[in-house]
Amino acid sequence: MAHPSALPLRRRPALAILAALACTLALPGTAGAQSWPSRPLSLIVPFPAGGTTDVLARALGDRLSQALGQPVIVENKPGAGATLGADYVAKARPDGHTLLIGAVHHTIAGSVYRKLPYDFQRDLVAVGAIATVPNVLVVHPAVPATNVAELVALMKAQPGKLTYGSNGNGTAQHLIGTQFSHLTGTSMTHVPYKGSGPMAVDLLSGQITLSFDTVTPVLQHIRAGKLRALAVTTAQRSTALPDVPTLDEAGLKGFDIGTWFGVLAPVGTPADVVARLNTEMVRIIQSTEFRKRMEDIGAEPTPGSSDQLAQKIRAETARFAALVKEAKVSMD
Repeated sequence: MAHPSALPLRRRPALAILAALACTLALPGTAGAQSWPSRPLSLIVPFPAGGTTDVLARALGDRLSQALGQPVIVENKPGAGATLGADYVAKARPDGHTLLIGAVHHTIAGSVYRKLPYDFQRDLVAVGAIATVPNVLVVHPAVPATNVAELVALMKAQPGKLTYGSNGNGTAQHLIGTQFSHLTGTSMTHVPYKGSGPMAVDLLSGQITLSFDTVTPVLQHIRAGKLRALAVTTAQRSTALPDVPTLDEAGLKGFDIGTWFGVLAPVGTPADVVARLNTEMVRIIQSTEFRKRMEDIGAEPTPGSSDQLAQKIRAETARFAALVKEAKVSMD
């Protein structure tokens, strides 16, 4: 075949177009992961520092940075029951450099906030799960209740007087509180916070009576006797608190709400970038070092595929929509 320079001038543009088209068609399958990451990654935590989401993000981020050869910067963007951070990522450039630490709260928010500026399932793509952490009912030591039955009796004797904190309206802690009241026929006053850090401060000082926070931020205080654990909210006992019964064991049959955490990216993020991220995450989460870190904070590592997390999100969204409707919880 003749060298392109020897071809008639009228054929050269056609060859150039074909060459460009060939390069373009090759991009989706290879260029994304090969050129990514090209700069530091932002790992968005939709809560303040100090809570479980933040602890998990920093544990994962440190190891992802080593695996990807780029810094992974944890950014806290709290507010509105974790929806501000989710909205930020949903609107970010879909190039794999801005990621969200999502959680069970996001599958609840769509049913509580009727006018969210994003759709959690439509605008974000699941990358993979990190861990599941049980929630635990804890009370300030001044509360004269050593088990769930005594707490329920106290609530019935003083309707609405006891206060419980949450990570914000529409979060798992909020919904657990409404379910607890619904199933026990009691009432208590909800006090929303931006995250576990400020909530724990008020709980330890006695400004609020109790909380249904995840195990991680309260574990050290339980072990030190500064808070009293009455029950965990999951179907199985926590390995970090093996002597603490479940709410099901305490008489609230079928109660099973825990908190899962995972990584999500803006929709449109190249599939090969999502696949690379998932591969690195699974390797990290399965490592002995990471599993030991999770054990220390009362978390259960849950490595899996992006499809598995997407399926969990769909199922949890439907499940919590029914619970929200039953409990008549709405922020709009």
